[in-house]
Amino acid sequence: MSRTMSQSKSAIKHDTLFDKPFTTPLDKAARFSFDEQVVACFPDMIRRSVPGYGQVLAMLPIFARRHCKYRQQDDNGQRVSRIYDLGCSLGAASMTLAGEFEAQDLQIKAIDISPAMTTEASTLLSENYPEHDIEVITADIRDVKLEPCDMVILNLTLQFLPAADRVAVLENIYNVLSEGGILVLTEKTHAFDEQYDAWLVERYYDFKRANGYTEMEISGKRNALENVLITDTLDEHHARLSDVGFERHLTWFQFLNFVSVVAFK
Repeated sequence: MSRTMSQSKSAIKHDTLFDKPFTTPLDKAARFSFDEQVVACFPDMIRRSVPGYGQVLAMLPIFARRHCKYRQQDDNGQRVSRIYDLGCSLGAASMTLAGEFEAQDLQIKAIDISPAMTTEASTLLSENYPEHDIEVITADIRDVKLEPCDMVILNLTLQFLPAADRVAVLENIYNVLSEGGILVLTEKTHAFDEQYDAWLVERYYDFKRANGYTEMEISGKRNALENVLITDTLDEHHARLSDVGFERHLTWFQFLNFVSVVAFK
């Protein structure tokens, strides 16, 4: 089953957050945050800023069909597969899954720390998939007690947590995943080799230029994300997954410095 997602009542805006020069030192030091301004243009921002994002989303239902084996129960005692969308933003992963599964098959829990994000995600999900069991929760994923599940999605989320907190989040996920379940971890990374990393970064900026971003916008967002988005190397991601208990994990997708890893329980 597949359906076309309707737009939210609030029209998607073009990302122009950094199209003006900084006028004060405070402007220049302002940190990136997922507030109402970002929510309004987030789909456009992701489309033009994250290479391969659409391909990653499109593969989630394919992975789910292989690994979601209805190992949990819903509140009515019916067999379902529970899926967590951690750091769900506007719920794109949840909507992609809901669009390919019958309403009774999945129980999706979409969690994000930003009230602006979860408010809009709730609207989008309820408008497009009112019959599906999807709960949108405003919370810090570090504080949420997760329930047993078949699949966990961490799309561009771990990179916004302090490095010291990342192991605990992954341990929590590993502990609640059912045998045969999977974690899909998608992140921006950096290369250990400085020359390789510089080449990847510059090609990423070329990607953004090709998608209409100006030099001012590229520089402005880079400054705003400094010390907010902290990347790891791909090797560090794999080592961390091994440390928390995942014996099998592989990089199934890479586009420039963006990667997606699947870890098997």
